Amino acid sequence: MTQGQSAWLRASGLGLIILMMSVLMAGCASRPSNTTPTATKKWVGFTEKGQASYYGAKHQGKKTASGEPFKQELKTAAHKTIPFGAMVKVTNVENDKSVVVRVNDRGPFVSGRIIDLSSSAFNAIGSTAKGMLKVEIEVIK
Repeated sequence: MTQGQSAWLRASGLGLIILMMSVLMAGCASRPSNTTPTATKKWVGFTEKGQASYYGAKHQGKKTASGEPFKQELKTAAHKTIPFGAMVKVTNVENDKSVVVRVNDRGPFVSGRIIDLSSSAFNAIGSTAKGMLKVEIEVIK
């Protein structure tokens, strides 16, 4: 083997390693596992009762835990464990009004609160003037 052939083999071997690492890294960059449809399906039927709060204007445009920008005009929510993308029916137990939201953030991290709603979702079932509502949530999709 000549010196040129040896250098070529070393270079092509390094190129192959770099290519393989790129492919592996690209696979790691896919969406988080808790957003897969199968993970969400396992949650369908899950219910919980507690307090709902809302977040609005000061969070507008900031990144949520899922990476999406927060938009208070959309019907979205934050929950500690329900997978991103899950659709959740939130019912105000005092007036029986409901709204369906999509989980795209994590929280709330305040004792007694089970879900944070966008202000538009909160307004659909109660008044933001109250600040909190007694709710029951159910994962529907």
